[in-house]
Amino acid sequence: MNETMICAVGNVATRPVYRELASGASARFRLAVTARYWDREKNGWTDGHTNFFTVWAGRQLATNAAASLSVGEPVVVQGRLKVRTDVRDGQNWTSADIDAVAIGHDLARGTSAFRRTNRAEAAGPSPQRPEPDWETPAPEGAAAPASGGPEPEPAVVT
Repeated sequence: MNETMICAVGNVATRPVYRELASGASARFRLAVTARYWDREKNGWTDGHTNFFTVWAGRQLATNAAASLSVGEPVVVQGRLKVRTDVRDGQNWTSADIDAVAIGHDLARGTSAFRRTNRAEAAGPSPQRPEPDWETPAPEGAAAPASGGPEPEPAVVT
């Protein structure tokens, strides 16, 4: 199936609205994406046109987005673009929605602390593979961490 996948970088414009539906969790929020360009005459950055998208998230992504996002935060959204046209009260309306596959904070503009959530296993427990040992032993004679405390555990993304 041909779909238009996009990656939009912008700011959360509205508080995420979370709903528990018969089909599962759902959340939506508005995303403001403003083009910026270098203006040679002003010798500085200038804001261009702002596009607004309604971002839709389902299931666990909806739950996590509603718990993690606040108005004004910079985010990156990847998903399927859906442009819709409608006639309301005799006027043509166009809306651009993103059916999100992934949402995350834009780390080029700040920091974020990741916390893994416990997902309910709907189909029952699945056989677990042991977690690989990502740490490699330090070479002999290597210096201890500068803080003098224990080294933080590495982040593991699966």
